[in-house]
Amino acid sequence: MFFASDNWSGAHPAIGEALIREQSGYANAYGTSPLDRKIEARFNEIFEREVAVFFVGTGTAANSLALSSVGRPGGVVFCHKDAHIANDEGGAPEYFTGGGRLATVSGPEGKMTPSELRRIAARYPADFIHHGQPMAVSLTQSTEVGTVYGLDEIDALTAVAKEGGLPVHMDGARFANALVALDTTPAEMTWKRGVDILSFGGTKNGCWCAEAIVFMNPGQAREMPFIRKRAAHLFSKTRFISAQLDAYLTDDLWLNLARHSNAMAERMRIAFRTSAKARLAWETQSNEVFIILPKSAAEAARKAGAQFYDWLTPADQPGLVAEDEVLARCVTSFATTEAEVDRFVSFLEAEPLTKG
Repeated sequence: MFFASDNWSGAHPAIGEALIREQSGYANAYGTSPLDRKIEARFNEIFEREVAVFFVGTGTAANSLALSSVGRPGGVVFCHKDAHIANDEGGAPEYFTGGGRLATVSGPEGKMTPSELRRIAARYPADFIHHGQPMAVSLTQSTEVGTVYGLDEIDALTAVAKEGGLPVHMDGARFANALVALDTTPAEMTWKRGVDILSFGGTKNGCWCAEAIVFMNPGQAREMPFIRKRAAHLFSKTRFISAQLDAYLTDDLWLNLARHSNAMAERMRIAFRTSAKARLAWETQSNEVFIILPKSAAEAARKAGAQFYDWLTPADQPGLVAEDEVLARCVTSFATTEAEVDRFVSFLEAEPLTKG
């Protein structure tokens, strides 16, 4: 019953087999091998245009270096208050942008709203030197609370960004989960909506360690080779990242893995919508499920082997969780089974509401 994070899962067998195929022999280093070039061309196909792709090893690197590429002195990046770059990357975005700041934007369901984004951005007029200057808008897809921006919502946010001449970055650590949830295409969810730079995640969805920074306009990526090298993320044996992505992108494996993890989350959601012992904190659309359950049940579940994270109650929902309850985040992955979900749900249903 492993629901702590999709980062806890292993690698899909096809990913492992691809790595094994590359473990012998020789190939050009530093991203210049035939396999590296093949995957770059594959990204062009996926996004239906020529893009510039830069492989890195972590999602934090992808986000931080992407933002670094649009850095400005005194720069300010606008993101949701729950965004990963604001809460879970240890200051890396600020560090790699050379002191850039994150101005957080509130919004329900983990999503910025155009009106609130416009209001916060107005606090940083480009000609007022003391506040610094707007630098970028970053949105997370899917969000940190399991929700997904609809295409019209992305349109509305990028429109606000373009009003101020700001590039738009998308944190796509769970990009595939959002894509299949919307039943759309990579092009429709990114550059056709006004997204300029994407952090394309593979690690959470069955890869071992494979992330990419994708520039929808290659002309905007001129400085990225130097930025990546300076940040120590130019892998000498880049073909081992490319090998993972080769298997990941073949025969829609990446989409099928995301469909499975989303389906396992939906199986859990269906059960908790009618549960007498636990309830959904809010509705989600990707592979994250947030549930409220008695503290005693959470403790018992952990003793029985269940793994999940306690989650902070959202500031805009102060009465959501009672004193004797806990808010828990459960994340499914490509490796989650129906039996695993059913066992977890059955255990909580069987657990008495009170002890004694």
